[in-house]
Amino acid sequence: MDRVYNALKEIVGERFVSNQQEELYLYSRDPGTMDPVWPDYVVMPASTEEVQKIVMLANQEKIPLVPQGGGLVLSGLTIPLKGGILVDMKRMNRIIEVNKNSRYVIVEAGCSHGLLQSYLNQNYPDLRHSLPDSPPISTVGGNVCIHGSGHLSQVYGFHSDMVNGMEVVLPTGEICKIGSCSTSPYWFARAPLPDLAGLFLGWFGTTGIMTKISLKLYPHKRMKDVMLFLTENPEYISDIIYKVTDTEVAEDITISCAPKPDWMDGFQLTSIAIVGRNKAELDFKFRTIRSALASYIDSREGGFMYMPPAMKHNFTEVPLRSTARFADVKKGGGFEYVGAIMPVDKFPDAYRAGHEIAQRCETTYSLSARIIGRAHCMMFSCAYAFNRADKADVDRAKQALHETNKAVLELGGIPWKAEFPAQQLILERMDPNTLRLMEQVRKLMDPNGIMNPGNWEVK
Repeated sequence: MDRVYNALKEIVGERFVSNQQEELYLYSRDPGTMDPVWPDYVVMPASTEEVQKIVMLANQEKIPLVPQGGGLVLSGLTIPLKGGILVDMKRMNRIIEVNKNSRYVIVEAGCSHGLLQSYLNQNYPDLRHSLPDSPPISTVGGNVCIHGSGHLSQVYGFHSDMVNGMEVVLPTGEICKIGSCSTSPYWFARAPLPDLAGLFLGWFGTTGIMTKISLKLYPHKRMKDVMLFLTENPEYISDIIYKVTDTEVAEDITISCAPKPDWMDGFQLTSIAIVGRNKAELDFKFRTIRSALASYIDSREGGFMYMPPAMKHNFTEVPLRSTARFADVKKGGGFEYVGAIMPVDKFPDAYRAGHEIAQRCETTYSLSARIIGRAHCMMFSCAYAFNRADKADVDRAKQALHETNKAVLELGGIPWKAEFPAQQLILERMDPNTLRLMEQVRKLMDPNGIMNPGNWEVK
């Protein structure tokens, strides 16, 4: 143990490695329901070369490695299930380059979304990236690694779809570039080369450690507004989404369903974000969307809510702070959710299943959805807040999560950023040849089995 600690100290310096219990405690858990597992060491590298040396040391000592971004994944993906070295990437937070005309940015994987947003606002106000509804400390690398989504996903897809290329330290220690940057000095696309990004996106850090990422940027239209459409029949939602996305003028579409405040109970609130360079553009988009939903208004099956200007900030801020507020509604520091990636037309079934499970498990809940692409799919969220100090409350949330994961798979969806028990449910249903291929890929890339072991493994 002393040998490994001293070797890590040689790599990153004494200030950036620890085996002290009070610090290991912080890295042994996240705000979700997974039981804590303590790492043996925590290390904070500052460069790709330091990451490489850490990986080579882990191979030499046959000790597990678990990369971590902001530590906000909730579902235990950065809890070191088999101990070992937890690699905290937050020191690698530099913004390396912005190519304004080609609209991309190169960042180190530990760069936070809040830092990137602030940098672009100050230096490139005409550009922006897609922000997840998570605290600003969440990292670019962690988010793309789990196929995250955000406020531009309705237009551009998952955040992993927005990756042009990456630099990765492979489980054996080699440094590899993926995408155009492997051949060109420019990080502009993954095409037309064989697309190897799929070896790392969605793998939960089991196939390597991302160190640099090229992310697509998009035009930043400063004027924004939101339209709130209220219905009380979940059967209408998929058609409403179809009609709104058909206009191709909405920037973001989310649906909220919650028992609180009281007036929301039983209703579905569809938030439609629009942006423009001037008021005329906003007015055009407003009229276009209103016209698309005219049949629901005329039949009185739905309608737009009036909002005083002072209230609109709560619906137009990016990221939405209301998400974080709900996460601590029980004042016990516990929060987790099943994000179901599924077809939009499954909304009514997911809505009913979410209500039934929350009532049966007697847990505090909130249901919501974010549209991905032009309604190509959605992320349907069943969120559960709980008091970590109340074991019975934690057990209720665990049961609700387990039942929700099973319900998602029964509906034909797939749990997003699945925790270990949910991964097992997914793997049980996976095509056996696909599962065998995944096992072969991991064995080939990680012969010593050191990378985040316990994840994406057959039990």
